[in-house]
Amino acid sequence: MSSSNEATTPLVDTMREQMLVAIQTSLGDALVESQIKSLDDLWIRVRTDSWRASVKKLRDVHGFDYFCFLSAIDWMPSPYGRGEDDPTEPAPIRDTTIRSGYAGGETRIQVFIRIVNSTTHLGITVKADVADTALVIESLITIFAGANWHEREAHEMFGIDFAGHPDLRNMYLPADFEGHPLRKDFPLLSRMVKPWPGIVDVEPLPASDEPASDEPADDLPTSGNETVSDDAS
Repeated sequence: MSSSNEATTPLVDTMREQMLVAIQTSLGDALVESQIKSLDDLWIRVRTDSWRASVKKLRDVHGFDYFCFLSAIDWMPSPYGRGEDDPTEPAPIRDTTIRSGYAGGETRIQVFIRIVNSTTHLGITVKADVADTALVIESLITIFAGANWHEREAHEMFGIDFAGHPDLRNMYLPADFEGHPLRKDFPLLSRMVKPWPGIVDVEPLPASDEPASDEPADDLPTSGNETVSDDAS
């Protein structure tokens, strides 16, 4: 087979394809969309109201018993750009289209969990939409205890409430902190870049009381502990 044919032949990932068929049969209508990246990974998106039940079934029926992490993502393009816009120029026209990545999505914010089958060593990324009008989804801590702090972080950084979680206190920010820093509409001013030179605010150094001199400074005085060579004596 020529190299050109090899380049155009799609890769077949038999193990993940068989795994997906079994998951589709098991989850039924709870499975909304799926996507396989051959020889790399499998993503599935489940209904929001089936989030907890789907993850539990993946653990108990399909052997995904190892919890890696849980997090959230805000797919909305940042209204502040990438922080590299020149403030002296007119604001650019930004693309506001929301693109939800692998396995699609219908909302701006999604939660996702990464779990692995400790026998086959195959992993799966499971995600679910979180309604824009009510950022609430079921907690998974009774299925994977390790999700505890991950859910707390997602609550703190994205404003998602995990129903059934007993303690969603902030982990990093003060309790009275306003806003959620990982949401794209959070005005993180440190992202803004100022062109230099010309409009950067520079604080001048304090003036010296001593007159300026072009003469080199004298050598620093010795401490008295230096060893004197025999030649010097």
